[in-house]
Amino acid sequence: MTIMKNMLKNSVLAMGLMVCAALVLTFVSGCSRTEEKEAPKETIKVGAILAETGGASFLGGPEARTIRMMVEKINAEGGINGQQIELIIKDSAANPDKAISFAKQLIEEEQVLAILGPSTSGESMKIKSICEKAETIMLSCAAAEVIVNPVAKWVFKTPQTDSFAAQKIFMEMNNLGISKIAILAGNTGFGKAGREQLKQYAPQFNIDIVEDEVYDKSSTDLSAVVTKIKANEDVQAVVNWSIVPAQAIVAKNMRQAGWDVPLFQSHGFGNIKYVEAAGEAAEGIIFPCGRLLAAEMLADDHPQKSVLTGYINAYETKYDGEKASTFGGHGYDAIMILAKAIENAGSTDKYKVRDAIENLQGFAGTGGVFNFSATDHNGLGIDAFEMMTVQDGKFVLYNK
Repeated sequence: MTIMKNMLKNSVLAMGLMVCAALVLTFVSGCSRTEEKEAPKETIKVGAILAETGGASFLGGPEARTIRMMVEKINAEGGINGQQIELIIKDSAANPDKAISFAKQLIEEEQVLAILGPSTSGESMKIKSICEKAETIMLSCAAAEVIVNPVAKWVFKTPQTDSFAAQKIFMEMNNLGISKIAILAGNTGFGKAGREQLKQYAPQFNIDIVEDEVYDKSSTDLSAVVTKIKANEDVQAVVNWSIVPAQAIVAKNMRQAGWDVPLFQSHGFGNIKYVEAAGEAAEGIIFPCGRLLAAEMLADDHPQKSVLTGYINAYETKYDGEKASTFGGHGYDAIMILAKAIENAGSTDKYKVRDAIENLQGFAGTGGVFNFSATDHNGLGIDAFEMMTVQDGKFVLYNK
């Protein structure tokens, strides 16, 4: 009897231990599942190489501020597909060597999904092959057509292309009866590329380039160059192609010389700070630009209207009334195109995101309505431009 009682007691004890063990396993398993469910997703690492300081800070400064603002907004709204963006901005000061070093660092050490920028064409061309070789998405904020032509699989850009800008200028010259011109260009990647486009398309518009000069990007006085081309009485208009402060210097020197022929600038003129630097000499300058500078003049049903006014209001509110510029717009387009591509891909797999950018259609940005394809990594046509001028120190639509 005693033996049977002991056996029963041991059996109950064993069963109790088994139940306890099962409960412990269930608890541990439940905790593991809970921890797995609640564990935060990895961040999306995005790099940017922008000229926040130096001679091209009129470009890189607004781009960097815009991208920071938009990343803050995206993260505050829950991120992209539930993932937060981790933004890493490097200030290149428009130095190509720094851009190269930063690109390698962002790719090899930080392992970013994409690089936004650089700000200038010269820097963009320097890191284009680096991004291509590493299979890292690059969304340049620079305008030169050579950045995306010929097409490189991993390289895209957001500004309107310089060949269309040159054509818009020549179309306006045709309207004004101008046929003989002088070209001035800074010795930057953007200046070189734009000068080549002007020379390429001039014959198609019956434009004769009678003077052609290149100046140093660090020049603080261009009166000698202005005097030289002014001596040619055939010159009916001047096209200055640069992104550096010389845009204001050329205008000043021309007016100081008493020369009142029309001055055309490139789409690199789209920052009101260039107008402020030139003062009264900026009056009447003609240039092609995206619609950001004319946002309030667009019809309410224009596909860009809400995007442009929303961006301008957000930027000028956050940065104490600093005027939004087309350059900040290039940064906006870069981060928002990337965000939309990640959302569409439903993944942060770089191959899927790259494909999603290339297949993005009808995306309204600040630079225009983007329609990318395997043969077009800019996605904007000549219709993305409006002709603008300076009137009473402000940008307005150009009326002939």
